[in-house]
Amino acid sequence: MTTARLEAFSDAVMAIVITIMVLELRIPHEPDLRAIRPLVPVFLAYVLSFVNLGIYWNNHHHMFVVVERVNGKILWANLHLLFWLSLFPFVTGWMGETDFDSLPVTAYGLVSLAAAIAYYILRTAIISYEGKESKLAAAFGRDLKGKASPLLYVAGILLANVNRWVALACYVVVVLMWLVPDRRIEGMLEQESMSAS
Repeated sequence: MTTARLEAFSDAVMAIVITIMVLELRIPHEPDLRAIRPLVPVFLAYVLSFVNLGIYWNNHHHMFVVVERVNGKILWANLHLLFWLSLFPFVTGWMGETDFDSLPVTAYGLVSLAAAIAYYILRTAIISYEGKESKLAAAFGRDLKGKASPLLYVAGILLANVNRWVALACYVVVVLMWLVPDRRIEGMLEQESMSAS
């Protein structure tokens, strides 16, 4: 099977998830800045999740540029990832509405960790199907960022009851690590293009 339907469906789900998140930003009824103040935590939670989801969309897109075909296992692994990503509006809204209380911050970390694991499972399913000599396997190599991210999420989850701001800092570090798109696949494609010309 080709990747076209999987990519289109994934793009649509991620777009809907981002749209649902922005609906948490309620329009103030008063025309002054004091009316916006209660929205600041909701907005900050939204920004964190928007960037996080943008990173997933970006890396998902990069990954499927080099994937040639999919099977049922890959389709289910992709749905597994989308399930966890679809929970971001809930945990984002909960964090924002509670001014980043420790339990919602923990829940955010758990959803983030589950999404990271689901992404790893998806990538593993693709490499298993396409083989260890596939473009994707060659592009990922040691994957230090992919290994550090779950560790930072676990640290944030464990620290949320001690200091929620330190926990949030762990989540922000993960976002900052991935803010620059994963260039391993782009680099590999550029090398192939140069050697072909």
